[in-house]
Amino acid sequence: MRLDRVDIPLDTAAQGVNPRAQIDGKRALRRRKLLKKLWLWRQGQARRQFGTQEHQAQLLGIFARNRQATRFAIPLLAFVAGGLSLLWLPMMWVGMWGCVASLGFVFVALSTRRVLLDLKKKRRVFSKQRRLLFSGSAALALVWSSFFLLGYVGEGAAGLGSLQFATLLVYLAVTTMLATPLPAAQLIATVPATVALVLSLANTDQPVSLVLCALALAAQAFFHMLTRQLHKNAVAMLAHRNEKDALLREMKQVHAISLDSLRRAEEANLAKSRFLATMSHELRTPLNAILGFSEVMKDEVLGKMENPTYLDYAQDIHSSGEHLLNLINEILDLSRVEAGRYELHEEALDLAAVVSACRHLVQMRASGKAIRIHEHYEETLPLLWADERSIRQMVLNLLSNAVKFTQEGGEICLRVGKRSTGEQYVCIRDNGPGIPEDELPVVMEAFGQGQQAIESAEQGTGLGLSIVQVFAELHGGSFSLRSKTNVGTEAEIVFPASRAASALSPHQTIGAGLKNQA
Repeated sequence: MRLDRVDIPLDTAAQGVNPRAQIDGKRALRRRKLLKKLWLWRQGQARRQFGTQEHQAQLLGIFARNRQATRFAIPLLAFVAGGLSLLWLPMMWVGMWGCVASLGFVFVALSTRRVLLDLKKKRRVFSKQRRLLFSGSAALALVWSSFFLLGYVGEGAAGLGSLQFATLLVYLAVTTMLATPLPAAQLIATVPATVALVLSLANTDQPVSLVLCALALAAQAFFHMLTRQLHKNAVAMLAHRNEKDALLREMKQVHAISLDSLRRAEEANLAKSRFLATMSHELRTPLNAILGFSEVMKDEVLGKMENPTYLDYAQDIHSSGEHLLNLINEILDLSRVEAGRYELHEEALDLAAVVSACRHLVQMRASGKAIRIHEHYEETLPLLWADERSIRQMVLNLLSNAVKFTQEGGEICLRVGKRSTGEQYVCIRDNGPGIPEDELPVVMEAFGQGQQAIESAEQGTGLGLSIVQVFAELHGGSFSLRSKTNVGTEAEIVFPASRAASALSPHQTIGAGLKNQA
């Protein structure tokens, strides 16, 4: 008989008729719908918020920074073009134009700097800032229009016209890249310059000048359409960036809220665990009295009970009290572990002997269902440093589950041995109905019960496997559960090799031995 190991997933889909899985599936569906609504709302908010003051400030800031970054590039282009124009123009006219150009570039730099300072100080007077930027574009238009109009006084207009046309193309390209956030600024800065060049070239009778005029007008239209397209791309990019920033802010807020909620939940859980750990005496004392008096009554120690119904009631009280005491003990054990107050009373013990004693305790119940228990104990096992009470509780929990859920006439295999790595293990396997894969996470949780336990209506708290897992981890070991439907279930507890008595010196405690191993 082979059992496939099933890894326990963190989140399982709703399958079959498992109530816990159905609830998880409904919650996941609600989360997906909520996330979709949140995404649609955020998209609508991004579209509505575009054009607000924040977006206007961002567009103006991008344009101003672009112009500030090229504060030397455009003057350099102008002075190079002016120097080359000396081949056709008198020195006096070029010098006069150079003075006008210098004043224009200084005005552009000062107005751009003023806008950047206002935006840095978050002064939201956008109409004034936009006028300053448009004034700078008008100054550039004046500088370049005056340069192109110099063709009226030059000689050899064909060569000068070619130079001015090439200069216009470079100027249009640079202005298009700079004016992406504000397409209107591109028109203000380039249309007057293009018109001036067309008038200057049209003043000549050469056919090539007319061709250049037509190309200049076509270039003006092309670069303006390119500016508008780049503006749309810039707006979309800006909207996506703002949406990303908003999402990051929301994630930080949600993260902060979740951390605070987690802290409060941990504090509440720790307070609960401490309360239960300190209430063990107060809970057990009255229950022990109930068990004692009900046992006296059902055993008729003080005399025969006349009414048989009362005798049945006394037996029911005693059995219910024992069940309640077991439940309280399990809850208190888990609470002490969570509160960090559970102490292991470790000693060197024979693991096989402890497991065999646990088997004797459940033998009567197994015989009542005609279940055969096969035992296999490896010889010459070294003594194990462990808490005998915890070991007994783990083995009894697993054996009780195996007997409880194995059908009449079934079989249980109990093995105790040692691996080649020195780890000792206890393995309990049955040929019961098994556990479906989607129920494995449920049965491993505290108070979790599978569909088989619910249908069989067996008494249980759903804490057995949780206690086994916790106690195994306290011993530095591990607990694994493997199951296959209609084949059976196999549970295994593994203790580390460092807990073997032979691995410790005679003067070492188990705590020191584990510390040295770490």
